[in-house]
Amino acid sequence: MVEVALRAESAREQVRVRLTTPQRRWLERGLEEPGGKLPLFDDKGQRYDARMIRSAIERGYAEPWFSNPIKPDWLVCRLTERGRAALDR
Repeated sequence: MVEVALRAESAREQVRVRLTTPQRRWLERGLEEPGGKLPLFDDKGQRYDARMIRSAIERGYAEPWFSNPIKPDWLVCRLTERGRAALDR
C-alpha cells in the first residue's frame, strides 16, 4: 500500500490515505480521460473489481458519473478532486 497525507478541509487537520496498487493504477487512468472518466476494464480487458471501485467511492476518490441503461450493474465513475490529490502525494 502507498500511504500519503492529504490536507483536509481544515488547514490544521491531516487525513491519512492509503491507496492500494490496483486503486492507484485505476485512478491514474482517469487523469488522462476527458472529465476524469475512470475505466471499467483494465489493460488486459478484465473488469475492475466492484469492491475496489466501491471502496474508492466511499473514500471520496471517485464518484458515480452516470447510469448505463444497457448494463445497470456497471459502476461508471469519474475521478474527484480528492482522488487527484491522493495521486499527487
